[in-house]
Amino acid sequence: MSDALPPCPECGEDYTYESGALLTCPMCAHEWSPIADEPRETERVFKDSVGNVLEDGDTVTIAKDLKVKGAGGGVVKVGTKVRGIRLITDGVGDHDIDAKVPGFGPMQLKSSVVKKVL
Repeated sequence: MSDALPPCPECGEDYTYESGALLTCPMCAHEWSPIADEPRETERVFKDSVGNVLEDGDTVTIAKDLKVKGAGGGVVKVGTKVRGIRLITDGVGDHDIDAKVPGFGPMQLKSSVVKKVL
């Protein structure tokens, strides 16, 4: 927390002080948690190639041919159905889906190359 304490949300006075884990206003006796004042990280919304919102466990199809690099190599063809995806925020680059692709095994995909099965 910064050195300057925020003003009281009830009366607007600048005389707030810390009282344990809470902030207190001596003017109106209002107490509040400083954590509630901090901006919260907004939850990321994952969307497929056509704008449908993705969720964990969804079934998607591949929207374009994907060249697979690595030992096996090959191409994941358009229309390949991938079941039970898992959304991740710490993927490699901008890969935000963890999935098991039939015929290839576990891999990370970009949400921009899949389409949700409705």
